[in-house]
Amino acid sequence: MKPLSTITVSSELPGALEPLRELALNLRWTWRRQTADLFRALDADAFTASGENPIAMLSRVSAGRLAEAARDESFLGRMRSEVGDLRTYLESGRWFQRMVPGASASGATATGATGTPSVAYFSMEFGISPTLPIYSGGLGILAGDHLKSASDLGVPLVAIGLLYQWGYFSQSLDRSGWQQENYKHNDPEKLPVEPVHGADGEQLTVAVVLPDGREVTIALWKAQVGRIPLLLLDTNLEVNDEEARQITDRLYGGDHEHRIVQEIVLGIGGVRAVEAFAAATDVPAPTVFHLNEGHAGFSGLERVGRLMQSGAGFSEAVAEVRAGTVFTTHTPVPAGIDRFEADRLRQYLGADDSGISRLIPALPVEAALALGIEEGGDIFNMAQLGFRIAQRSNGVAKLHGAVSRAMFQDLYPGFDVPEVPIGSVTNGVHRRTWTSSVMDDLFKKALGDVDVSSLSDWSALSTLSDHELTEARDTLRESLVTMARSHVRESWLRRGADAAELAWTDHILDPKALTIGFARRVSTYKRLTLMLSDPERFTRILLDPERPVQIVIAGKSHPADRPGKEFLQQLVQFADDHGVRHRIAFLPDYDIAMASVLIAGSDVWLNNPIRPEEASGTSGMKAVLNGGLTFSVSDGWWDEMKDDEAGWTIPTAGVEDQSERDRLEAEALYEILEGRIVPQFYERDARGLQHTWMTTVRSSLVAIAPQITAARMVRDYVTELYLPAARAASAFRSDLSLASTFTAWKADVQAAWSGVRVSAVSLEGAVDRAASSSSESSSRAEITSGAEITSGAEISLVAQVDLAGLRAEDVLVEAVLGAVDAEGEIIDAQLIPLQSEENGRWTARLALSVPGEVGYTVRVTPQHPVLAHRAELGLVATA
Repeated sequence: MKPLSTITVSSELPGALEPLRELALNLRWTWRRQTADLFRALDADAFTASGENPIAMLSRVSAGRLAEAARDESFLGRMRSEVGDLRTYLESGRWFQRMVPGASASGATATGATGTPSVAYFSMEFGISPTLPIYSGGLGILAGDHLKSASDLGVPLVAIGLLYQWGYFSQSLDRSGWQQENYKHNDPEKLPVEPVHGADGEQLTVAVVLPDGREVTIALWKAQVGRIPLLLLDTNLEVNDEEARQITDRLYGGDHEHRIVQEIVLGIGGVRAVEAFAAATDVPAPTVFHLNEGHAGFSGLERVGRLMQSGAGFSEAVAEVRAGTVFTTHTPVPAGIDRFEADRLRQYLGADDSGISRLIPALPVEAALALGIEEGGDIFNMAQLGFRIAQRSNGVAKLHGAVSRAMFQDLYPGFDVPEVPIGSVTNGVHRRTWTSSVMDDLFKKALGDVDVSSLSDWSALSTLSDHELTEARDTLRESLVTMARSHVRESWLRRGADAAELAWTDHILDPKALTIGFARRVSTYKRLTLMLSDPERFTRILLDPERPVQIVIAGKSHPADRPGKEFLQQLVQFADDHGVRHRIAFLPDYDIAMASVLIAGSDVWLNNPIRPEEASGTSGMKAVLNGGLTFSVSDGWWDEMKDDEAGWTIPTAGVEDQSERDRLEAEALYEILEGRIVPQFYERDARGLQHTWMTTVRSSLVAIAPQITAARMVRDYVTELYLPAARAASAFRSDLSLASTFTAWKADVQAAWSGVRVSAVSLEGAVDRAASSSSESSSRAEITSGAEITSGAEISLVAQVDLAGLRAEDVLVEAVLGAVDAEGEIIDAQLIPLQSEENGRWTARLALSVPGEVGYTVRVTPQHPVLAHRAELGLVATA
């Protein structure tokens, strides 16, 4: 019988249990086991049924159980202990407060403290917990780990994102193995978020105006991530029309038009939201703005417009905004960058008759567009905007930084790739989130019950015994096998199979077999199917009766990425058709919860992208923290941290043809797997233990694990980017004339630069005369081209420089010296500043200690205290 209607019955918390809501609303429980265990102890079934979501579970617990817990002094004691620990965590000083004088635990600074960053961190997605499904993959997980570690370190930071109605899609497969996308509605009532209230008690809102004059109202919600408030912007409001309500509907959904509007809400609405939030709370207004990818680039334009409303000129405003902005690029391929038609952005910025934007008051539209317009004028590039609106920028691994410098060299004409001002901060992962409880207990045993992320020396992990590590690895692998069997069975049911034909899923995978993990976004450059290059050989490896190998795979392909979906289907069909479905398990709907088990349970983490197209690849870092070993192409983070004693590197084939490159690298993959990894895993000593394997695990934990924590990453951001940006921004605030004087200086330099030239360069020193008929072995003279000089002998370099009316302090004159390659270019250049004398003469004294041919030249670049790098203005004059 069908019901006439339905109602929802929910429980109310007794007063004695009200502190549970405080614990549930702070996402610190996602990385503090004791708090999660408290909710599990309240009602394990409700906790599991809610998807381990404390907010959603509390209404599911029966009134009887709540009443019982409210009388249980043991439970109440645990609850009070957790609440006390949370409050101590929030109020106590951390690493940042110890490092930065005047910084309080709340992020405020003492009176008179200057140059202390309070950071606004913008990202399109945040992967903190499956209970807050506003992420798709690596970018979001990285952002979530950034917030967690910033909280642990006490960094004063507020984050800004979007509260999606549907989030990212849930993934399933059809009978043929083709990816299907489904969306689940996010009900704010069941999410760990709260509305942000203003002084009037109403939910705070801000607004943006679209080209047709419609005002879009944006509501502010807050998720609390330890110390860090994450502001989430929501347009799904009754006051908005239906089109406006759909702006924050889906993550990475819709067309370019939809993406532009989402990024306007994130960037422009985000700046307005942060300002409103700071005014309504005791959170300090941000002094540094960190753009995690180019999606929030419009935030820079909004800040420029605000300064112009206060009377600044465009150039002055850009200079001030740049000083306090950090931009992180995450893609090493042009296809990963948001690029929009310039005319569409003109429409959205909406110039009035005087060319001023209607979207951002006071902002001149064409000048703003010039910050992101590509050569040709038709395309607006959000990454290009990011580099031009931020004075400090970085890639997410050393190799990715080098790739980015080459990609964006054209933005800095006249400078070689190594001098393009794009640095790198290698990604990291939040240790407490991604270390399994089993491994965390071993960390505590070896290193003590401290936050080991604060330790630089993890050598004590080498004391872990083969038995301890084997027991931990066996437990984690068995958990993965159990989870995989459940997910594969569920997947086949959704693919249309009958439950009666799925008994085989109870026996797939072997808890004792070598288990390889491969989980990441399924796109072509990550080469999911490289392992299938030689199907017969791969099948033999998997089915070896004495030394079997099994692979657990997960990952989503973007709904519009047909080639990626084809890769995924090919892998699934291979497993179905080659008699290896008990050795290859594809787990649909990859998320944080699945990743935690998959990553921890894998003995080896495989990563085989096309080098250098992997920006960082943090999934392998998480495996390292759990005693997993790395098997990777030398790309992303592994390129700079690879260690033959701690993992295996797939050599990169030096051929241009991609199919031949795939073949050669697949061959190398098989060779290493068959010849080194498999034998080492199955080797046992007289006690039956994997001594050689566990020696490698210990090497990985000691040598690599300390380098890959998000705590290290955030400390790098603070010291290398946030603090310098804060000091630069502070200089503009403390000297109101700085923006105008700098802008005038820059205009003078640009006007004069065409006349700046190096007219003559000479070397003077001791010339080797050994080969001549002179009785003198050497003498002081001008050193001509091709001459030989004695290693270590002091020489003088003299340059005649015409500054075209500029002052000596306006420029940096440098000698550029280094070895010369086959194309006649100076490589590994050494830069030596010259000192100004009189009449345009500049000199330096130097000694060349390394024998060999040395090339040299002299160049001139602008120099000013506001500039963070010599290449910023793209001006250089070379002899």
